[in-house]
Amino acid sequence: MNDDQIRSTVREHYARVAAGEMGCAPSCCGPTPEHSRRIGYSDDELSQAPDGANLGLGCGNPQAIADLSPGETVLDLGSGAGFDSFLAARQVGDSGRVIGVDMTAEMISKARENAHKVKADNVEFRLGEIENLPVADGCVDVILSNCVINLSPNKAQVFRDAFRVLKAGGRLAISDVVALRELPPTLRGEAALSGCVAGAAPVSEIEALLKEAGFAEVKVRVSEESRSFIRDWSPGSGAEDYIASATIEARKTAKSCCGPSCCDGAA
Repeated sequence: MNDDQIRSTVREHYARVAAGEMGCAPSCCGPTPEHSRRIGYSDDELSQAPDGANLGLGCGNPQAIADLSPGETVLDLGSGAGFDSFLAARQVGDSGRVIGVDMTAEMISKARENAHKVKADNVEFRLGEIENLPVADGCVDVILSNCVINLSPNKAQVFRDAFRVLKAGGRLAISDVVALRELPPTLRGEAALSGCVAGAAPVSEIEALLKEAGFAEVKVRVSEESRSFIRDWSPGSGAEDYIASATIEARKTAKSCCGPSCCDGAA
């Protein structure tokens, strides 16, 4: 499939997830407290988000490495129903701001409904692709993402646009699936169908793409503990020998400037 066909397939899949027609995959995950705890969320965090925001689509907890502070502007790539966005909104407070971007209209509608339920005035959700973000230059302090960038057919452009929208000194805090070695054809086919690990890239490739985009202080840490829950995604397939969850951190050190209303629209 070409890039547009891949995006169309992913969009259709997650539209059905948003509509409640299917889980995120046959067995890889789900909106259960047990799954969320296994990937790193505390009971306190699970209680903070509105009902229906946690669809169980993550493979880690980017909040744990984000070190968010009151007043910061946060961008959530592939925000889904808004789970990580709502957690971030509580940390940045009323003086901060969270922008969630998702390419699936059904997810955006669901996230906006969730925001309305809890009167989350410091959160907004925008329809758009993570390769071409509807956010102006140099306006964001922190970018979060949870198990989404692996789905993009153009990761280089994802990181280039992330660099564009970050302020000088801004940082990435990402949880994602990475490839430990080349996936066999059987797992490649399953990944394309389930959406769990489609497009997972090797650590060395992710590091190279981030540096090419201009990022510094690049750190990719593979979670050996993730093998336990990845094993459950497809029991007996040996997937845990080929893929793992990882945290990805990087910082923009180049100088940039930003006006007071720079995040009000697209670049």
